[in-house]
Amino acid sequence: MNDTQNVTLSLPKPLLKDARHVAVERGISLSRLLTDTLAEAVARDRAYDKAASRFLKRMDKGFAMGTNGRRPSSRAALYER
Repeated sequence: MNDTQNVTLSLPKPLLKDARHVAVERGISLSRLLTDTLAEAVARDRAYDKAASRFLKRMDKGFAMGTNGRRPSSRAALYER
């Protein structure tokens, strides 16, 4: 069973012409070209969202800096020579 749904797109004529040309060069249909391109865009967006979520969780948790939550020295002490 083919689980697809038809949609209507309004595209600028030059873009449509170029897209058809790309599809022919790749040996695929225009529908397949658009499907693949949209699938890639969705996958990138989801991957970005997951990466951003992981990053924010790590930032909330913080990083072990070996100080057990204490400042080891004052700023002035660090810059004394």
